Order: sequence, then structure tokens, then C-alpha cells
Amino acid sequence: MAMNLSSGASRRGRRGKRGAMAEINVTPLVDVMLVLLIIFMVTAPLLTAGVPVELPDSRAKALAQEPKQVTISMTSDGKTYVDQAEVAPGELGQRLAGIAPGADGKPPLVTLRADRALPYGAVMAVMGELNHAGFNSISLVTNGSVQAP
Repeated sequence: MAMNLSSGASRRGRRGKRGAMAEINVTPLVDVMLVLLIIFMVTAPLLTAGVPVELPDSRAKALAQEPKQVTISMTSDGKTYVDQAEVAPGELGQRLAGIAPGADGKPPLVTLRADRALPYGAVMAVMGELNHAGFNSISLVTNGSVQAP
């Protein structure tokens, strides 16, 4: 009987209602954040290339992404883009001269995406402009999942 009195007294203190919950359940929040993180990790590499280019194939290893880089894209119809902005044929040198060096005084990393249908001379002309503007480190972007013949 003593047990009934003690449990009844505790119930009367609550007046039969549930008290306010003081803790926040963060498990659903963490689950949603992890799903969003995975989605952004998968889609982020796809967002870096805004100009559709049919890249040549290669067995080279992938390079690490750097925060400050300039992407030059050359499409099959001969148009040249600097970071998704189209550049007139004689204007590339001026656009490259206007790119500011990084905090360490070095020019930013340049990635060149050229369509596989372009003639070799057209790609070399753009690389010559890059060299003339002081960009001596140029990364050529290719498709990387080619099997050995």
C-alpha cells in the first residue's frame, strides 16, 4: 500500500498531464544534414563545367580542385570561353591580362577544356596566349575512364 501512495503522489504532482520536453531530438536534423551533404558532394563537381565540351579521353589521374582557378573552354564550333563568359577571337589576351594574381603573387591555376573535334593548331594558339599572359602552369582536362587498348 505504501507503493500506491508514493506513485499516486508523483502522478498528482504532474496532474495527469505530460510535462514539457526540455531536450531537442537532433537525430532527424543530423539525418537530413547528412543527406544534403551527400547530395552537394555529388553535384558540386558537375557544376564546375558550364560550357558543354566533348573532351578527349585519357588515362591520366585526376587533379585536386583549387579554390582559385580559371577555366578556359573551347567548343567544337571554335568559340572560346573564360569561366563561362564568351570571349571574342582577338580579345583573349586582354582578358587574360586582366586576371589578378593570387595572394602569393602567382597566377591562378588554369584548366583548359578543349573539344576533341578542334584542330591541334587552335588549341596551341590558346595555349600560346596563356603562355604570353604569364600562365605557365596549364592543366588539360580530359575524360579519365579509358581502358588500355
